[in-house]
Amino acid sequence: METHLDPNLLVYFQDTYMPLSEAKVGLLTHALHYGSGVFEGIRGYWSPEDEELYLFRAREHYERWKSNARLLKIEIPLSAKQLCDITCELIARNQLRTDVYIRPLVFKSRQGIGVAFGPEFELAIAAVPFGTYIDSTKGLRVAVSSWRRVDDNAIPARGKICGAYVNSALSGDEARANGFDEAVVLNNDGHVAEGAASNLFLVRSGQLITPPVYDNILEGITRATVIDLARDMWIETIERPVDRTELYVASEAFFAGTAFEIAPIIEVDRHPVGTGSIGHITRRLQEAYVEVTRGRTARGSHWRLPAFREVGVRSVT
Repeated sequence: METHLDPNLLVYFQDTYMPLSEAKVGLLTHALHYGSGVFEGIRGYWSPEDEELYLFRAREHYERWKSNARLLKIEIPLSAKQLCDITCELIARNQLRTDVYIRPLVFKSRQGIGVAFGPEFELAIAAVPFGTYIDSTKGLRVAVSSWRRVDDNAIPARGKICGAYVNSALSGDEARANGFDEAVVLNNDGHVAEGAASNLFLVRSGQLITPPVYDNILEGITRATVIDLARDMWIETIERPVDRTELYVASEAFFAGTAFEIAPIIEVDRHPVGTGSIGHITRRLQEAYVEVTRGRTARGSHWRLPAFREVGVRSVT
């Protein structure tokens, strides 16, 4: 999805709110050369019925961001609650009454040449209008990439470290250049890890199967949400290593991630998945996910942060 951003859109950077056009980093910034940053992705869903923008699992995302930043010896000084407050304020100041994607970023900001981290860092938060990341309404046709997922002992995939996403870019670009919609990536043991930038689930014998966290995957928040929703439907989820050929014999498959949401897979390496159409369990999970994220049900209310209401409460108190 391409997004053309208003240069006057306010972002949070250097401890203040400023126009996007003024948020600059230097040419010799460490993170620009060496990928030494950690990011997050948070979705916000606009409800015209409620006139509210619901941030989905924002606190969990910020807690993960703070934890992952420590991999680069960065201690984010703000609490998850404070980061949520800043995000709600940013949305209110920009009057974003549409679906949004929030991108927190913390990065090593030392200016100079050399791979040594240095103690300097900056953090930023941007909230941008955001619709469908990838059109999966008819299901996705994917390919297993020739690129392998980075290993935990090289660049930990669980960390959302900026430099690691060159791996995602290479695998995704290869798939699209070969006529597919997206890539599936194997780890160095030859097991299925995930998509280029999302977690992956299979359905076999009525059970969900997903690779375990020790197979070099992101510890996904959407992944955890899917497991919870499936449990509510009395669908068991098994976390275990997945062989490549299981992709070909599964009855259903789908990607799960903040940007992807729940994206059905109908073909892998030109092998149809199941009947070659979107499966029943995938459909049920998609519908449940939409209901929860958009505030159309009381279910999962603890996962939704109403941005405008939160700003209003703070202004009163």
